[in-house]
Amino acid sequence: MANDWWKDAVVYQIYPRSFQDTNGDGIGDLRGVIARLDYIKELGADVIWICPIYPSPNVDNGYDVTDHQAIMKSYGTMEDFHDLLTECRSRGLKLVMDFVLNHTSTEHPWFKEAEMNPNSKYRKYYFWRPGTADGPPTDWVSDYGQSVWQYEEHTGEYYLHMNAVKQADLNWENPEMRQSVYEMMRFWLDKGVDGLRIDQLHLLSKKEYLPPYEDYIARRADPKPFRPNGARIHDYLKEMTKEVFSKYDVMSVGEAGSVTPEEGLVYTGTDEHELNMIFHFQHMELDQKPGQEHWDVKPLELSDLKKVLTDWQKKLEHQGWNTLYWCNHDQPRIVSRFGDEGKYRKASAKMLAALLYFMKGTPYIYQGEELGMTNAPFDRIEDYQDIQTVNMYHKRVFEMGRDREEVMASIMAKSRDHARTPMQWDGSRNAGFTEGEPWLKVNPNYKTINAAEAENDPDSVLNFYKKLIRLRKQYADVIKGSYTLLLPDDPQLFVYERQANGQKLISISNVSKEEAAFYWPDGSEPGSAKLLLSNYENAGSADSCITFRPYETRVYLLA
Repeated sequence: MANDWWKDAVVYQIYPRSFQDTNGDGIGDLRGVIARLDYIKELGADVIWICPIYPSPNVDNGYDVTDHQAIMKSYGTMEDFHDLLTECRSRGLKLVMDFVLNHTSTEHPWFKEAEMNPNSKYRKYYFWRPGTADGPPTDWVSDYGQSVWQYEEHTGEYYLHMNAVKQADLNWENPEMRQSVYEMMRFWLDKGVDGLRIDQLHLLSKKEYLPPYEDYIARRADPKPFRPNGARIHDYLKEMTKEVFSKYDVMSVGEAGSVTPEEGLVYTGTDEHELNMIFHFQHMELDQKPGQEHWDVKPLELSDLKKVLTDWQKKLEHQGWNTLYWCNHDQPRIVSRFGDEGKYRKASAKMLAALLYFMKGTPYIYQGEELGMTNAPFDRIEDYQDIQTVNMYHKRVFEMGRDREEVMASIMAKSRDHARTPMQWDGSRNAGFTEGEPWLKVNPNYKTINAAEAENDPDSVLNFYKKLIRLRKQYADVIKGSYTLLLPDDPQLFVYERQANGQKLISISNVSKEEAAFYWPDGSEPGSAKLLLSNYENAGSADSCITFRPYETRVYLLA
């Protein structure tokens, strides 16, 4: 049934809480999404991926779900959702839902019954272990800076939570639990949703994470003996595809953590019958110190970025499919991260887009990325709401005695809240996001960086994105062709070729704020090269040697 339409699509990710508020409560809503559909369509996107809109206590901003088959009141009603689906259809847009399958909120009816009744069938939907004389079953620590075990007083046992305390992990070893999940997935697909994005796919298989608790003393040398992408994950995905995805013409994508290209091929290879594509984190971990947390920042090495992106392009070149992304709701703004948010904000935002989106795969644009939105300059912990950020601050400052300014510097570089500040629509109060008090502070640069300003500026990041997307669709066959990395050791230039059907594209990007010299490779005829895209005016001719200005990017077509 499937026709691989997602291979030619451009996806626009919406974080609804911060996108557009229409009722003045300071929280974005579904009516706000509807109001901005024309903007998304004019950008050139084909698919909307919307982050969780289900009922939630918002411990982790919607990724702690209490009911997978309803709409959270602050976002609207099921009628609003049906209207959104209808309005998407009328514009030729598809809609993908975000699905949280690794855990539920501890306020979920399944968990509420499980914690009160050890004999309930829902008890086996989660992980429970007795403690020991030393406390929890193991001393494992989550990415939220806490023990992964939480004592539950009603039954005197601990439950597992790989994320926040209020996010109890589901036991995918239980076939009845899996069938309950598949039923929830079909609920939305039967409504006409065009795909599902599976959150934390890499954590679903947990049996190997949980050795018999009496063995934990021998394992204390490694506080994190578990590993993602466990032994049964591919069994689960094959079953999920058979039970759910194979019955619909939809897109399936999973968040797969620190997966390698070799593992990515297993997830997405056409012979494996698992997912259409996955999000890996390898290129997003290149600015953190090896073996440390993502808060421990180091400068990006261009050679590392070339290797990671090239490895994924080559490994999935003939089977499998890539996701192409810089930003999402969990990542800080890319222009602040790998570009220059000051003098060269526009140039570097455009360069990063061109560098990535002429590769083979499905592009994902996160709200505001197309405007060159930047990290927020919030230097007070009180201005942050992300639980991961707040927990890290308290742990490092109050428990570990770290210097507050050093900790805040990490937060100002890497907090997830940088992606979650309200969308900057115009220069009016609260950036046109809300007439009320926004749930999270607006980035103060909204008066100069906003959609209204960008639409009226021919040189804006937004208009560059529109042109880039048109070119990507125009040369789709070439972009799906072979990939060749050039100049792998050049410290400034990221250069690659795409080739198919007698045509060749060459993408050249200066990933630095210094000028860089580019010499055409042997066998090329620069005189016949046609310039398709540039982020600078007066790009000039394709001479045998070109001086690339700071963060300059060019894409040429060669016969």
